Amino acid sequence: MPMLAEPSKRYKPFQPVPFPNRTWPDKTHKKAPIWLSTDLRDGNQSLANPMTNEQKLRFFRHLVQIGFKEIEVSYPAASDSDFAFCQDLQHKNEVPDDVWIQVLTPARADLIKRTFEAVAGLKHVIIHMYNATSCLFREVVFNNDQAETIKLAVEHTKLVRELAEQYAASHGTSFRFEYSPETFSQTETPYAVEVCENVKKTWLGGSKSVWGDGRHEERIIFNLPATVEVSTPNCFADQVEIFCSTISEREKCIISLHTHNDRGCAVAAAELGILAGADRIEGTVLGNGERTGNVDLVTLGLNWYSQGIPPNLDFSDMFSIIDTVTECTGLPVHPRHPYAGELVFTAFSGSHQDAIKKGLEAQSRRDAAGDKFWSVPYLPIDPADVGCTYEAVIRVNSQSGKGGIAYIVKSALALDLPRRMQISFYKIVQEKSEQTGKEMTSKDITTAFRHAYHLGGSIYDGRLVLRSFVTVDTRSTLPSAVGTPEMSPDRSRSHSRVASLTGAIAEQSPDRSVDSNLPASNKRLTAKILVDGKLRELSGEGNGPLSSLLDALQGDLGITLSIREYTEHAVGLGSDVKAATYVELIPPSVDPKDKTRGGYWGVGVDADITASGLKAIISAANGFLGQQAIQFPDSA
Repeated sequence: MPMLAEPSKRYKPFQPVPFPNRTWPDKTHKKAPIWLSTDLRDGNQSLANPMTNEQKLRFFRHLVQIGFKEIEVSYPAASDSDFAFCQDLQHKNEVPDDVWIQVLTPARADLIKRTFEAVAGLKHVIIHMYNATSCLFREVVFNNDQAETIKLAVEHTKLVRELAEQYAASHGTSFRFEYSPETFSQTETPYAVEVCENVKKTWLGGSKSVWGDGRHEERIIFNLPATVEVSTPNCFADQVEIFCSTISEREKCIISLHTHNDRGCAVAAAELGILAGADRIEGTVLGNGERTGNVDLVTLGLNWYSQGIPPNLDFSDMFSIIDTVTECTGLPVHPRHPYAGELVFTAFSGSHQDAIKKGLEAQSRRDAAGDKFWSVPYLPIDPADVGCTYEAVIRVNSQSGKGGIAYIVKSALALDLPRRMQISFYKIVQEKSEQTGKEMTSKDITTAFRHAYHLGGSIYDGRLVLRSFVTVDTRSTLPSAVGTPEMSPDRSRSHSRVASLTGAIAEQSPDRSVDSNLPASNKRLTAKILVDGKLRELSGEGNGPLSSLLDALQGDLGITLSIREYTEHAVGLGSDVKAATYVELIPPSVDPKDKTRGGYWGVGVDADITASGLKAIISAANGFLGQQAIQFPDSA
């Protein structure tokens, strides 16, 4: 049957409670709520294949590790395995002294008694009792009126009180009581308050202590569940504020929320409910639960964290949390799940990548200056805070831009590419990505970079490979620089040690003469270069090593190129510092001022500035050569 053209003929809109004096819209969060995990109860009952007790125990241990102090572990009267799990926690001494175990029971005498048997011997226990209070359930499910529903709640609260006193005396257990007017969000709010007033009077009116150590518990937990989410979050917040402002002896009540996600608004409803006066939230790690799920405690906790509020839960090892949840429940985590999804900190869009790259660089500068406040486009929190690496932040497919690709190259290879080189390499990556139709990994991109610019070892060599070089000042008979790309870092004869220039590297090109009165050509370079696998000796003259090498390539190999752009920066620190040099070479047919016509980019990295520049020239010359034949002028 198709969707209705006029759904109003079948569905009635939710009728909000009139509440013009609401105060929650003007409030802000100041602290995190009390948390309760119901993964092992509500989360477990929603699984097609419920967890084994071994899986539940593993999950329980992880919840304790995360920092939950209240954990709902089972509905003991529902099955033997749930009953046994409570006993296992006691016998195996699994519950820390500061953790409260919560168990669920409906308002039925036999099930309440069975529940107490299950928790006998545990140190701190919250008995969570419920009965449905909404008009729909009263009339359709239980055939009760309002008075009968209140009577049911009161009678069974008395029973819980009596048993709590008995078990406190016989087993030394400290008890607390939680009552849920189930289907609260669909219950007439004044009536929900009336039910809870009667329950509170019954529970707190007893004369005996229900604490094993003799103290008297003076607070009761009222849990207000959106058992089925039927309204917008603001309507639910109104209901919560009305309840909180109407219930008597508010200081003796802990108001808890249990929001479901039927409309996809469980997180918003919980956050607004806290603003409306609630103290506590029940939910599940990553949101597993009946139908569309319970409220997601990872999302809620990290939402508070992103506002500078300690969530009092430790999500710093998100991958471990994901592993526990998926392996115990069999449920996958959506790749775009807030904070926990594989792709949640990932940008494929070129504009997003560029903004993130610039944001991370600005963040690094602020950190160095002492400003630690996080402010990066598209990233509400630092991925590192939840155990994610920056490598996962920017990933590349055919939709990605140059900024993201440049970020990966910088992160993996420490190379800060000039903007025009970013554009050039981006075209290479985009072409490869379009050919495969798949995402390119960081390794794919760095490998493509090494192949394109012949960087990183012999397996990436091009048709031209610089083996060694000597430069001679033509005004003197002494060599001014001697270099071999593979020689040790101790280049005592080099005039351009990078370590001496870490703070001001490449303020001028090595070809720029210090003395402006020197003649244009005052350097001669002799270089040994592999040309298509054969070692040849080339020589040329210029006003520096780079122009001399270009002269040698033209004179000995017939390759005519000139430098349009030259950039350098330092790589590394201290004794391990190197120079990274980038050059763009253009043939005579390209106007140097016409930036619309691209040249050929090259990159070189070496502990010697001169060597890094010469390597960059060879790298770019390889790009120019491609597969064309070399015309040796000396063989004509």
